[in-house]
This record gives sequence, structure tokens and C-alpha cells, in this order.
Amino acid sequence: MPELPEVETVARGLAQVWEGRIFASVTCRRAGLRRPFPEDFAARLTGRRVESVGRRAKYLVVRLDSGLIMLGHLGMSGRMTISGLRNEPPGPHDHVEWITDQGISVTLTDPRRFGLMTLCAAHELASHPLLEGIGPEPLGESFDAAALTSALEGKASPIKTALLDQRVVAGLGNIYVCESLFRAGLSPLRPAGSLNPAEIARLVPLIKTVLREAIAAGGSSLRDHARPDGELGYFQHSFQVYGREGERCGDCPGAPRCDGILRIVQAGRSTFYCAERQR
Repeated sequence: MPELPEVETVARGLAQVWEGRIFASVTCRRAGLRRPFPEDFAARLTGRRVESVGRRAKYLVVRLDSGLIMLGHLGMSGRMTISGLRNEPPGPHDHVEWITDQGISVTLTDPRRFGLMTLCAAHELASHPLLEGIGPEPLGESFDAAALTSALEGKASPIKTALLDQRVVAGLGNIYVCESLFRAGLSPLRPAGSLNPAEIARLVPLIKTVLREAIAAGGSSLRDHARPDGELGYFQHSFQVYGREGERCGDCPGAPRCDGILRIVQAGRSTFYCAERQR
């Protein structure tokens, strides 16, 4: 599933061709994905001018004129691909196509159909059921040591699981939590509420650093993620622990005692870490 850096990469790519442009035509080739499209979805978008393209947590937020918002999630396998006007028939998994007044086409392709696209009024966005209760953006000023301390207070669940909770912080997923905890030297098994002020103060800026590095690299392309221009992200080449079970973790201070990078399962997700380095 795309995490914050991948969704941010997609939003920035779409902004280049959508912002200030009008949807000259919108075509839906099925009734919905993991949930039905809103009634008259294509008709309500056609003729609208795009004011901005952004992101909230792992959701695309496209603001249109007249106070309409298109809210989207890419699910497990969704891609948004920019091209010129199509000369070939759509593929079997090309479900929605937007064509701007400049003739630029964007196609939503989703083989597994776990994504979604819906509409809401701008004033309803914060309270929308998909976004209500979501925590602060990790790259925003409101996400700091004090905010994370408050969110983790009294939590007995492992810190890895707590950081995946979108009510604690928005947009973090498995890859970037593993990488952040490794850089912070914190065991994913630690009870979230056991982190002391110094550890939280160390963790927060490292989360921000990992996310910024991943965004600069266009995200991580492991299975389905690609930028809207079709290029792959390359942050996967910078992974220090994720997906590296059995490998040495570089300049581990515990060598030669270090057993290398371990893999365990927490809340149904693979966790990668170094038991010697992360305490």
C-alpha cells in the first residue's frame, strides 16, 4: 500500500498537469472500486477547474472550484498515469480517465480494485468519515516531541504498532516506521508509553528526515508504485533495514555480537530491525 511519500509524490506529479486546468472530460469504466463511485461522479467533475492537488495522510485531496473536493486512495495497487491523448483502447484495469482542457490524460489503473474515489464539499473534508480522527501530519509543525509524547502516554502497545495508528500520526506505514525506529535506535518491541523524553525528541526529527528523503527519491517502488510520469521511485535502494532480513546492518555498534537484521511479525505486518542496535 502506498505510504505518505508515495502519495505525496503522486500529488506533486498531478499538480503539475491539473492545477489551474479544467476537466474537459471524465470517464468511469466501472461502477466503483472497493466502494461505489458517487452518483454522477464523472458528470460532477466534468467542467470543473482544479484549484489545488494535495494530500492528507495517505489520501489524495483535489480541490475544485465551487467548493468540491475529490478524495482518493490508491489502495494496494493503484497508479495515476499521465499521458497525452490516448490512441489505444484502455486496458482491463484502467478504471477512470480525466482529460484536461490542454488534452492531457490521467488514468487511474488499479488491478486489485482496493482504491477509492469519492467527492465531498470542502467544508466537510475535516469531518469526512475517511479522515475524521486522523492525527497530525508528520511533516507539519504540529507534529513535535510534545505531540507525540501526549499521543503515546500510557500506551502498552509496541511503539511500531502505535506509530502505524493513523490516530497517532498521519500517513506513516510499515516501511518508514521500520526505517525511522532503526535510525533512532529504538526497538519496535518497546511499549510505546515507555519511551522517555530524550528518545521521543530523537525519534520525531528522524521520522521527518526519513520521509523527506523518501519524497525526494520519489518514494519506494517495491511492487506497484510509480510516479505519474511513469518513472519508479528509488528510495528502496536506501533501505537500512526494511526487507533486509539476515543481512548485516552496516556499522552496527554491536558487531560481532550482532546477528544481523531480524524479521518478526507485529499486528500482521513484517517488522525489520537490529536487536543489538535497537533497544
